[in-house]
Amino acid sequence: MIASGDERQPDHPGDGGYSGVENLEVMADAVNYNRFLTDLVLSGIKSGTRIVDFGAGAGTFAKPVSEAGFDVVCVEPDETLRDLLIKSHLTCVADVASIQSGSSDYAYSLNVLEHIEDDAAALKELFRILRPGGRLLIYVPAFQALFSSMDRKVGHFRRYRLRYLCSIIACAGFDVLQKSYADCLGFPATLAYKLFHRDGGSVNRKGLRVYDRYAFPASRVLDRVFGRWFGKNALVVAEKPLS
Repeated sequence: MIASGDERQPDHPGDGGYSGVENLEVMADAVNYNRFLTDLVLSGIKSGTRIVDFGAGAGTFAKPVSEAGFDVVCVEPDETLRDLLIKSHLTCVADVASIQSGSSDYAYSLNVLEHIEDDAAALKELFRILRPGGRLLIYVPAFQALFSSMDRKVGHFRRYRLRYLCSIIACAGFDVLQKSYADCLGFPATLAYKLFHRDGGSVNRKGLRVYDRYAFPASRVLDRVFGRWFGKNALVVAEKPLS
């Protein structure tokens, strides 16, 4: 099964390092999953767009976005991961507070918000840095019932229902444009992981590859029908109002 994705902890720099580095490395094998998320990010970008990757990790998504010709600023508080980003010639800052208000056209955050205790405050910061009309893409693990040893290992505070996620995004000032669950087949796979996996939250590399190659493409097709009701992840696209 596929874990929660490209994981890191944007609000805990200097606390001894990110606890999910092992899972982060394993997730590099999820080729279809990572391609889906990269395409999801790129589909919302217009030419000349200044982009913020909030919680960039090792650059799994910032690298291809930058290679596509876009100006990307990576927000990554973990010093080790930040060094990797800098060595990849990516612009990187440790804290979103250092980004000027209204300076960005588009921000995305993939499997990051669940690591932040005050997720509402993080969304308000993302609202601050976007220009009026700027877009926000949020992708997070869904359904607290799926919370497992893997979530605990990598430092998740929660998993999300769309209603709550849309509520805190709207409270930050955004207009919600699109919402859905994603990876419906990942829901039973993650539930099975929670019930039967007892090795401390690690991800089976072989199982991940099999799921990514065979199940995930089918899951994306089925999401067209079931995405309004359930999935392993939740997806929201929002916009900062023009006035």
